[in-house]
Amino acid sequence: MFFPWSVTVVAVALLVVQQCAGERSCVLWSNAGAVVQRGDSFMVYCTFNPTCKISRSMYMCIDDCTKSTHEQFNDTTIFLRVENITEKRTYSCSSDCNPPLDSCGLDIIAGYPPDQPKSISCIYRILKNDTGSVNCSWDRGRDTYLPYWNRFVVWDRTVSGNHTRGPEPVSNVSSKGTESPSANFTLPRSVQHISVRIRAQNSLGSVESPIVSYNLSDIVMPSTPIVDQVKCSSRNCTIKVEQPMRTQHLQIEYRDKQQREWTTYPDSTGLVTSCKTKHIASLKPCSLYSFRARSRFSTGLWSQWSSNISNWTEEEAPAQALDVWLVPGPDFRSMRVYWNESNMSVCSGSIIQYMIRVNNNNLSVVTNVSADIKNHSVPFCTDCEVTVQAVNSKGSTPPTTMTTRHTKAKPLLDVQATVSDRIVTIFWKKAETASAYYVVEWYSEGHMLDKLRWSRLDKNTNFITITDVNPWECYEGAVYVFYNESSISRTSFKRIATLEAAPEMGPSIQEKVERKKVTVFWTQIPRAQRKGCITKFTIYLQNNQGDQKLYSAEASQSSYSMEDLPPDLYSLWMTASTSKGEGPPGQMIKFCIEEDDHLSPVLMCVLVTMMVLFILCLWKSSAVKHRFSEIVQCLMPDVVPDPANSKWAKECIKEKGKMNLQLPSHDSSFTDRENEIILVDVEELCRQIDDSSKPRNNPSGFSPESGIGQETELSPLLYPPLTTYIKSLSHDSDSSSHTQTSLDTNTTVDYISSHGQDNLDNYDQEDEEEFPDMQFFPSLSILMEPVVFGGKLTLDTVKIDCSDFFQNA
Repeated sequence: MFFPWSVTVVAVALLVVQQCAGERSCVLWSNAGAVVQRGDSFMVYCTFNPTCKISRSMYMCIDDCTKSTHEQFNDTTIFLRVENITEKRTYSCSSDCNPPLDSCGLDIIAGYPPDQPKSISCIYRILKNDTGSVNCSWDRGRDTYLPYWNRFVVWDRTVSGNHTRGPEPVSNVSSKGTESPSANFTLPRSVQHISVRIRAQNSLGSVESPIVSYNLSDIVMPSTPIVDQVKCSSRNCTIKVEQPMRTQHLQIEYRDKQQREWTTYPDSTGLVTSCKTKHIASLKPCSLYSFRARSRFSTGLWSQWSSNISNWTEEEAPAQALDVWLVPGPDFRSMRVYWNESNMSVCSGSIIQYMIRVNNNNLSVVTNVSADIKNHSVPFCTDCEVTVQAVNSKGSTPPTTMTTRHTKAKPLLDVQATVSDRIVTIFWKKAETASAYYVVEWYSEGHMLDKLRWSRLDKNTNFITITDVNPWECYEGAVYVFYNESSISRTSFKRIATLEAAPEMGPSIQEKVERKKVTVFWTQIPRAQRKGCITKFTIYLQNNQGDQKLYSAEASQSSYSMEDLPPDLYSLWMTASTSKGEGPPGQMIKFCIEEDDHLSPVLMCVLVTMMVLFILCLWKSSAVKHRFSEIVQCLMPDVVPDPANSKWAKECIKEKGKMNLQLPSHDSSFTDRENEIILVDVEELCRQIDDSSKPRNNPSGFSPESGIGQETELSPLLYPPLTTYIKSLSHDSDSSSHTQTSLDTNTTVDYISSHGQDNLDNYDQEDEEEFPDMQFFPSLSILMEPVVFGGKLTLDTVKIDCSDFFQNA
């Protein structure tokens, strides 16, 4: 510490110098200097110009400047005590001067003296045939925090045969921070031994390392080799390595892009020329490999590793068969083929296509599927084989065949599932009969073909841990036991979820009303809103009075019927439930059950049957048939074709007094068309007599030959709408005088009705007594007894006088 008088002398000297320069209002200095050791305590002095006597102050700045509490040393000097400094600080003083002058400042740096250098390591590299380079590096120790004050001097002593030189400094190195310093210096090839010493120094001190001696043959290192090119086949690569000098050892390492550690290829021993080719075998096809190399003399150190060089091995025909699984569709019209190539030794994207072959009854169908597809649908078959192969540019995998021809074996009795921390474990009791392997499949509930995953396990495994499951989703699946190619058993497991909660919504519903029966249909809740496995559905039915009735439906159902509902206005809604509770209600629908105002179909059939039987009973009465005929007669047309207008009737006029009806002979030689019996359809219409209630004065009597001896009075004449007549060939009666001209034509044609027995009724005695006024009534009913003529119908048998039909017209 300076004495007061010495401080005054220093301050005055500094002020004189500064006053001569005319730059500052004060001067700052430290009694420990501008560079101090961390943790030291010292004082900072500030001496002001005599003209600066007002507002004297001192400031300390680290990040921001703050006014410090100083002490007065004398009339012109103030000072500040600094305790335990740990970082760089800046001090400044200010005052009001006349004239104004610049303020003054001082930077004080805190650090450490250098540590002794340690871990000295030197490497000798041969540059040319006559020279070499030595590179020495060392550990400098802790950071001195004096970036511009660290210096290292390398002292070297060499021995060449019997000649020794040194020690002498061969290199000066400066460094900052904590970086490891190093130094390089050249030596002639004749030097065999060196001794190295490192001196470290800064503003706070200096220190030297111990002397380290080396034989250059122990630290000699060849130059870094250069890997020039790499050529690869599917499983081998050829590497070309170049070196400036010949070495005795060459080491090559390689790794593929999925490895972190390098694989060392066996060292090459013996003299290695400047250009060396190495063959690396046992590589994987279609993989990206990186290579590097280093070399070494017979003694000394390995060279630095060369830079990495990479290349792809070529692909080859896949050697491992696909993992194939076959699942029938829900309608058994198709089946889905799945395959997995995760274990194949081929690179990603090298597969060109997949080939699927279905062999069924000596017929083979081949389908090619693109490489980005991992499943395909084929027609369903019960006795066929499905083969799948992966194809790339070099060939195809060995075929994997699944057969649909198998028999059902006894299923496993104990298949259980446990859930823990979003992991599902399926375990089972091993089959009693020796099995070949197991297959476990699992999928989202109701989405078997879309979300199916499977795993093939060996016969000694009785559990599987499944981790790729989504929370809040319901899963199901099955365990298959393959005893041989044709004997398989299947045991299913259902309703597995890692996390569950009550559903977030209810199902959407529709109704179908059929009298007193209502059928409700609903769709499944979206999987994202199910929150686990649905255990049941609850149907709420509420009538107009507010009375509720609950119905429960299983989770697998999609419809439910409610019968015998009384007439009312109903409201209906549904909820879904999981093991964690019941979800909110879904949409509400309203429907109405109306009163049944219609007779049942059975009752209608009974009534119709009774009415038919009643009508049939009434039809047995002649009076009823007569009345019915009268009613129908009124509906008949008025115009009746007159048979007197027929050609046969006109010919009868020419031959009065004769009426011969000649029937054709049964002789097969008879071919005269003029004598053939011709049937003519004539429309006969009803003609109403004016007074049907009065008895007729001149009833027409029929001759005994006609077969009808009883007289009847014809009130209305009723004929069928269309009656077939026999066209006459001859006429020998004088009844032609009563013929009338037809209303429709002037041609007169004679006709005899072909109905014969159908147009005449033989009434019993009771009918004659009940209807005494009826003289003639043509029957229209098949229930009435027809007139039986017997024998053949000839003109001698039937003679008709038509004049009486139109007597009162």
